[in-house]
Amino acid sequence: MKLDRRQFLQATGAAAAGLAVSGLGFDLRPVKARAQMLKTQYARETGSICPYCAVGCGIIVHTSRRGNGRVMNIEGDPDHVINRGALCSKGSALSQLVENDTRLTEPLYRAPYAKEWKKVSWQWALDQIAQRVQETRDASFEAKNAAGQVVNRTTAIASVGSAALDNEECWLLQAMMRAVGLVYIEHQARI
Repeated sequence: MKLDRRQFLQATGAAAAGLAVSGLGFDLRPVKARAQMLKTQYARETGSICPYCAVGCGIIVHTSRRGNGRVMNIEGDPDHVINRGALCSKGSALSQLVENDTRLTEPLYRAPYAKEWKKVSWQWALDQIAQRVQETRDASFEAKNAAGQVVNRTTAIASVGSAALDNEECWLLQAMMRAVGLVYIEHQARI
């Protein structure tokens, strides 16, 4: 075999490159791919709406089926007509709202002129709210206006709705507020 200088350099360069690549663990055998198990594989999926602003982005909440049913993951709903799976920074951090050790889970009450809050039961808090709404409504209720027209209203109470409510819930809240006699009914999406 007769090699000239050029062929010799090509052969030794190819051999050196092959040796270097084989020393790095380069292998031409087929690789077996293994998918990682998703943490939400056995989770229960529930559709919901982001509670932050008036846009109404759709979210998917994954809760554990095993154990205590805690929230595992919250993500944007790709099938939702409004956000198509995208979430803002507040919506992306929703799981921190739910799974937070410093989140209040009991109602707190601060009496007039008191400096400290005290924990109260849900039943006591709801009874107090109902009692105070009833007292305010009774004290300020107008059956007729100055012209003698029947108005059945109170102007001492107002309602501000939430952007997290859907249309049906807004209708129910509106109907209840009108039944109490409220005139000032607003919604957070318009403010």
